[in-house]
Amino acid sequence: MRLVAEALAVARGGRPILEGVSLAVAEGGALAVVGPNGAGKSTLLRTLAGLLKPLSGTVRLEGDDEDAPVRERMHLLGHLDAVKAGLSVERNLAFARDVLGGEGDLAEALARVGLGAIADLPGGALSAGQRRRLALARLIAAPRPVWLLDEPTAALDAAGQALLATLVAEHRGRGGMVIAATHAELGFEGGATLDLGGRARAAAPA
Repeated sequence: MRLVAEALAVARGGRPILEGVSLAVAEGGALAVVGPNGAGKSTLLRTLAGLLKPLSGTVRLEGDDEDAPVRERMHLLGHLDAVKAGLSVERNLAFARDVLGGEGDLAEALARVGLGAIADLPGGALSAGQRRRLALARLIAAPRPVWLLDEPTAALDAAGQALLATLVAEHRGRGGMVIAATHAELGFEGGATLDLGGRARAAAPA
């Protein structure tokens, strides 16, 4: 399986943000998307996820079921953690899992991200870091081959960042793919970098 984007051009609010962006990430691959604020990192992830329609260019997932929409094979972890304040931690995860069509064990996913002991706590009582961990739990409860992570270390403490690195390594070990927009050093072993600020417009990790 391979995620391929070719010659993407994207505009927001009538203003061109990206032009001629191409990339390819194979099974087990990782790509860090870097660049200054406004370079289009989040826009690129949202375009890959199918939430934004490019002016031109294509996104495809090679070696997969061609009849299934590409967006249904991807997780987008954005800036907003989508936690419903009135639902418990467990119910938040159950809702997300059902919407995404996953079958993962809720208790196992929450325990893995360090939230097992507060499964009954209302989502509105969570700290920013706990909300981020709950977002990570969705990656486990509803497995998908492509992870699109937008500033994934935001609000995470050192232990949370180590957890994220472990989850990414395990996902890649199973043949999964990761594309992360970041200002931080994520340390993707054997991964590649796409520098939007540096006008690097193509990347193809092995």
